[in-house]
Amino acid sequence: MTDFSAPKTENSTTMRRMTVTALMAAMTTLMTAYLFHIPVGVNGGYIHFGDAIIYFAAALLPMPYACAVGAIGGGLADLLTAPMWAPATILIKALICLPFSCKGNKIVTKRNTAALFFAFCISAVGYYVAEGILFGFTAAFFTSAAGSLIQSAGSAVVFLILGTALDRAGLKNNAARGL
Repeated sequence: MTDFSAPKTENSTTMRRMTVTALMAAMTTLMTAYLFHIPVGVNGGYIHFGDAIIYFAAALLPMPYACAVGAIGGGLADLLTAPMWAPATILIKALICLPFSCKGNKIVTKRNTAALFFAFCISAVGYYVAEGILFGFTAAFFTSAAGSLIQSAGSAVVFLILGTALDRAGLKNNAARGL
């Protein structure tokens, strides 16, 4: 029988983090590929709220785990919907976690709010380069910039609204005990 009152060990903390990482990667995949998935553009692009889940991961989990959520969740979504984008997405979605911090008592902090802008910049530049390689840099500038702005803005709004609500409910303080 398992003793749930036993003190946390490094192994149990790692297991909890890996479990949350896997769940958030799955949620990212679903939110990116299938739920609230809005096709736009001529190059198979679409708007989704999967990035909001990646932002939550970056605000809740230590950096390597958050980067794994982005890379795995975004990469799987692209493998399921538009495989040519998967290599770029794996790198870009891991990188958008870097400006965020999981330190602090809240999800929506000044740093994480500012990080939304930097995540947009990383995403816009990353997808501009990827689209430029795939379709030519002249056409990529307009389609990539507009798509990245809409995509990042939508996910930022979702992150801010839900993050504020979850902060009011004390989620971060309660979750931090397990992570």
